[in-house]
Amino acid sequence: MRTIKINPFLLGLFIVVFALSCSSDDSPNNSISQVESIVQKGTWRITKLIDSGKNETNHFTGYNFTFHATGILSANNGTNTFEGTWSITNSSSNDDSQDDLDFNINFNLTNDFEDLNDDWDIFSQSSTKIELIDISGGNGGTDYLTFEKN
Repeated sequence: MRTIKINPFLLGLFIVVFALSCSSDDSPNNSISQVESIVQKGTWRITKLIDSGKNETNHFTGYNFTFHATGILSANNGTNTFEGTWSITNSSSNDDSQDDLDFNINFNLTNDFEDLNDDWDIFSQSSTKIELIDISGGNGGTDYLTFEKN
């Protein structure tokens, strides 16, 4: 029977390389700051809002949305300006996994902007497009909201 000798230096090197290859980019806090950084750059427009199966996108035509670092969300169409709040949080509710991020929007209004109020799940994101989705707990309907950078 042969004995295999393990070089302590190579074993240590392997452990260091393995530890460094485990990226911390997957942590929720880094993802939150990444999404926050993306949306705070420039202005955005809504290119899709499907609310309870009905296309409501046209209600936001001409509005530019600005996600301020202070948590204020402003929408302006050159004539009207509406303000609400926004945040990104790590959801820990029973219907979401621990890793899910919620894109929270709240306009304290009784017009079309109240349709944006929700804790949306981030479906996909890039530097120019953020797709959000919400599955209603009451009727099981699915709502979709997409912001694209101007």
